[in-house]
Amino acid sequence: MWTSILDVAKMNPFGTPFVTAKCQGQNELTQALVKNRHIAAASVDSGDSCEFGSNKYFMLCGLGGILSCGITHTMVTPLDLVKCRIQVNPAKYKSVFNGFKVTVAEDGTRGLVKGWAPTFFGYSIQGMFKFGLYEVFKVYYSALAGEEMAYEYRTSLYLVSSASAEFFADIGLAPLEASKFYIQYKIQLFFCSSTLFLLILTFASSCPILHMLSKFKLHQDLPIH
Repeated sequence: MWTSILDVAKMNPFGTPFVTAKCQGQNELTQALVKNRHIAAASVDSGDSCEFGSNKYFMLCGLGGILSCGITHTMVTPLDLVKCRIQVNPAKYKSVFNGFKVTVAEDGTRGLVKGWAPTFFGYSIQGMFKFGLYEVFKVYYSALAGEEMAYEYRTSLYLVSSASAEFFADIGLAPLEASKFYIQYKIQLFFCSSTLFLLILTFASSCPILHMLSKFKLHQDLPIH
């Protein structure tokens, strides 16, 4: 085991600029497409991956968005709460530390996590659309532009795909972001105390997006080969 660790440490490309990392099977599996440059691709078992552009691929991208956005935004809910209260009422919440102190004194420790539920569900929906639809639009716009144009203007294509995905992602986020505001600032509106109602509202606002995707038939209609 120690020998393997030592070999890996020796091949570390960040140790010195004069050492080239050696990949497994570099001599047999690489092809010199560019002079003095070696390109290799790792092979995986058929059951460990999915086809690029398939429905499973887009679903996994959406799942990655849920995990990366929903969890991280929920973890910083206390800081977000204090930050927003400082912006709304700077006379009462004079600084970050004072904001934490006043919030704990008035609402207790549980008061620091007010609005965690709409934050988690809202940013999970946003992350799902942001990551998932980005890949959808990237493949779709590439198919519309053609292989040559898509490669030549790939940076612009990525920007347009990202903007398109963010448009729908923010639509899914907006209702729950509003509910978080009402919960954190104690605005007593008849519909704001029910997270279930807001989830239904968000789902309803997302229905046109889901309907569009259901008719899109991603894996069958897109020329991704």
